[in-house]
Amino acid sequence: MGGGRGEKPLDADETLHLRVEALRADETMQLRVPAPPEPPAPGGGRAERRRSTRSAGREDARAAGAAAAAVTGAVGRLLAPLAPYTRRIAPYARRLKPVYPRPGRTGWRRWMPSWRQWTGAVLTSFGLLGAFLVTAYAMTDIPSNLNSYATQQDNVYFWSDGTPMARTGWVQRQAMPLKDIPEDVRWAVLAAENESFYSDPGISAKGITRAVFRTLGQGDTEGGSTITQQYVKNVYLTQNQTISRKFTEAMIALKLDNKMSKDEILEGYLNTSWFGRGSYGIQRAAQAYYGKDVSKLNASEAAMLASLLKGAGLYDPTLGKANHARSVERWSWILDRMVKIGKLSREERAKYTKFPEPLKSNPLYNTGAQSDYLVELASQYAKKAGHLTDKQFDLGGYQIYTTFDRKRERTLTDAVTKARKDAKAGNAAAAKNGHYGAASVAADGRILAVYGGPDHRKQGYNESNATTVPAGTAFLPFVYAAGLEHGVHKTRGGPATPVTPDSVYDGDDGVPVTTPEGPYWDRSGKKVAAHNDGGKSYGDITLREALAKSVNTPFMQLGMDAGLDMVRQTAEASGLLSSSMGPQVPALSLGNSTPSAIRMASGYATFAAGGNHTEPYSVRRITRNGSPVALATPRPRRAVGATVAEQVTEALGDSFRTAHPDAAAGRSGVSGKAGANDKDTAAWYVGTADSVSTAIVVYRIDLAKSLEPLPLKGLAGTSASSVPYALWSAATGLG
Repeated sequence: MGGGRGEKPLDADETLHLRVEALRADETMQLRVPAPPEPPAPGGGRAERRRSTRSAGREDARAAGAAAAAVTGAVGRLLAPLAPYTRRIAPYARRLKPVYPRPGRTGWRRWMPSWRQWTGAVLTSFGLLGAFLVTAYAMTDIPSNLNSYATQQDNVYFWSDGTPMARTGWVQRQAMPLKDIPEDVRWAVLAAENESFYSDPGISAKGITRAVFRTLGQGDTEGGSTITQQYVKNVYLTQNQTISRKFTEAMIALKLDNKMSKDEILEGYLNTSWFGRGSYGIQRAAQAYYGKDVSKLNASEAAMLASLLKGAGLYDPTLGKANHARSVERWSWILDRMVKIGKLSREERAKYTKFPEPLKSNPLYNTGAQSDYLVELASQYAKKAGHLTDKQFDLGGYQIYTTFDRKRERTLTDAVTKARKDAKAGNAAAAKNGHYGAASVAADGRILAVYGGPDHRKQGYNESNATTVPAGTAFLPFVYAAGLEHGVHKTRGGPATPVTPDSVYDGDDGVPVTTPEGPYWDRSGKKVAAHNDGGKSYGDITLREALAKSVNTPFMQLGMDAGLDMVRQTAEASGLLSSSMGPQVPALSLGNSTPSAIRMASGYATFAAGGNHTEPYSVRRITRNGSPVALATPRPRRAVGATVAEQVTEALGDSFRTAHPDAAAGRSGVSGKAGANDKDTAAWYVGTADSVSTAIVVYRIDLAKSLEPLPLKGLAGTSASSVPYALWSAATGLG
């Protein structure tokens, strides 16, 4: 053996193999021969220091081992009661314990878990998920309070004095028992939304998974809800599309499905769903779109209503061509689905080839009273100024405090009603297409009264807010203000020359309109000339007198001298809408623009307010269930200088006194002007009394044919007995 005579001595740490015959043939025993210790280096050299360091390390290791043993012992004592169970599962655990790289495998398979490991992981995941869902289900309670979607309220409108004016009851939900809802209606909804409703557990795992995937993966949301889930969302939760809301919805739906019958859930869903047009529930939807009770609907009409559940804003066919196309496509699809699930026969389906067009507007909205026009104006303004969507507003609960003056409204309505009656008795043919727009606006922008029409149910067209007929000579004050404010230009590009009320212009009839370069030629190659009413000539005349006497020729030329762009700018700054302004040609100065009565009254109110314009508004305050709603109330802004506004008001005062000396006697602060055009299609009177401007316009339009104005045919009376002035004087208390 190693170290024998004649053999090479063994090196340090070399292994010596010894065959022991007594144990077993060919069995090898390995002995490790330790290396001899190194001799100490003199003087504590480097080798000694290394040995010291190794010795210290071994001591630290022994100390750490002792500490670990102590901890292990403590843990062992704590886990001792689990030992029997541990021994039982140990074999299985050893099988699941990953051994990498896996023996007996090659390539990438060496690093893949075994099927036992996969099975264990999957079962564990399902177990944890199941435990989580069971816990969540147990901890979820069905809310005791219904949300606002299930507790619809009216919107209440108040006069300016705080007394109730109107109540929009069309947003109230009318609950219908399921037995009163035809089966065709029920199955049209189920075919569109949840055909497996009567067999599902209240939730759709596939739909929820799809919704979660789209939310997490693409940043948007998708429905995937059953009828039960939608009902839960309608009556218990918010409409927010979030993962947490979706999960809560599913848990409540599961509980609700166990607590309520399917018919009860379907009845609740049909009575709480939003169908657009301010209607909640299938009964209100049937009335809003077809003017009939739900019990009278056929399968075709039911399919159209069911399509609205996907989004009334996209599927109401009356809202545009794109909506109509979408609605027709989905209506047809729903009927086909009803056939597929066996709830509509092919023979009956064949009857429904024509799309059931709904009513153009919601008949529940109208009561026929004049207040409907006021409600229309106020609701439009409230939504815009309060930043409320149609859906939010339709939920109800709002208290809208309007600017409408109850006494002024009654006086104005009575006056126009009498005028209509007199016109019908005197000239029924002309009165048939007669319209009377009227509005009173305070200097601070408050709309105090309007006359919208005879009956909102028969004529939704609002005569006070229509922009269809020209202003005519009632527009002259804006030309006058533009000249006074900006001056005139006698040369192209030269400095402006100031204009005063005493500036003199040619008042003769037929005076050609000129520019700095010469006469103004129209597109047909003719010189443009201004004409006065009746062809009368006045000679040289001051602008103030020309406005008082309504002489046209000076103002057509003044408009050219001041610049038609300045005329337009001044009119818009004073309150006229840019969309109603006429072409920028010389006729602009003679009123080819088509402002509404509300806007004309607002423009004259700007002069009464010292040149400050405040946009007309109809709502001063909004609350919801007593809590204030933020409202963007308009603020005054400078339109023309205070001196210019005063000069325009003085000229309009002269106009009123010249035309109506008897009415002006003993009254101060009253101004006004008549307006007409050369085609005799509109007659105006606009003026101010007690800081309130009122505009009256009489015109004729056949709404069944077009919005093209028709000749008045005497409907507005004569210059001596003017219907617009009579209505204006009655509205202002001067009549």
